[in-house]
Amino acid sequence: MAAFPIRGEPWLDDGNVILATSADENPTAFRVHRSVMARHSEVFESMFLVPQPATDVVETMDGCQVVRMWDSPVELSNLIVALYDGAKFSNENLSDFFFLAGILRLSTKYFIAKLRLQAIQFLTQTWSYTLKGHDDMVEAALRTPVNADGLSYPRVHPLHVVNLAREVNVQVIVPTACYFLSLYPLEDLLRADHPKLMVRHPSQPSSELSTSDLRDYTLMFQKRMAIILSFVRNFCGTRQALPTCLSGPECTRGFARLASRLSRSWIPRTGPFHYMAQAVTDLSEDPKTNVCGLCRRAFAQDVAALREQTWNEMPLVIGMPPWEDMIAMDLQG
Repeated sequence: MAAFPIRGEPWLDDGNVILATSADENPTAFRVHRSVMARHSEVFESMFLVPQPATDVVETMDGCQVVRMWDSPVELSNLIVALYDGAKFSNENLSDFFFLAGILRLSTKYFIAKLRLQAIQFLTQTWSYTLKGHDDMVEAALRTPVNADGLSYPRVHPLHVVNLAREVNVQVIVPTACYFLSLYPLEDLLRADHPKLMVRHPSQPSSELSTSDLRDYTLMFQKRMAIILSFVRNFCGTRQALPTCLSGPECTRGFARLASRLSRSWIPRTGPFHYMAQAVTDLSEDPKTNVCGLCRRAFAQDVAALREQTWNEMPLVIGMPPWEDMIAMDLQG
């Protein structure tokens, strides 16, 4: 029989069942109410409906039946508190992500649909399925200073996000996480020595790049390169002035100069969506381009349409369903 557990938090004096972890070290017990646990979880409801064995072989503690759980004490504690008090997710430091990972992991395991949905919704605020969400995340990364732990925003490494998503079968965050994962050099990912991957925590997802995700990384990396090169060479490099433009040749030369600058400014870690948006800003703010207002506005509109189209195609790059299908599966029950 597993070691007798110590009291953990929460421990509710009027609780009528004890959930005890069966960890080899520091098994921990939580005194809770059957009705509360069963109301939130189909699994707990079924567990408590199972007829109990004879009284003389039932494990008890403080007069309550003990139910052994094969979960991390930290994760089980956080789950119980969330069921009683509600989950409070944040994104200030890496431990906030690990807290969410534990909640998502156990809410998936125990079929706690509402809590699982809350966790997924919070993840999509950073790892968004919309282009606007992507832009907001990049903007936040650019303006948010490094925190006290020396970690930049977003505090979590995309490899941990991908591995958590695979573990709990959440699809809607995978394309965005893979996209940002492809910004990292492959040799760095294989070493897994990034500071965000080196922090140790009971709820930490795997820091290893799986064979299937190595494939997705490669496909996404190649796609990023293709988007950038096509944008520079075809979209900008061959762009002509509008037929109604009064400065025709000058505007055409301005687009050629823009393409020339862009071809020298990108690196393998360049994100094409931000890169395309920045090109619009550069064209508008650089007086040397000599592109008229009419052609600049048309360029901005066409870039916006190209960015949206390219974003909609991102899941297909790694063989995943369209965004709307994943939203229906993960966020709409």
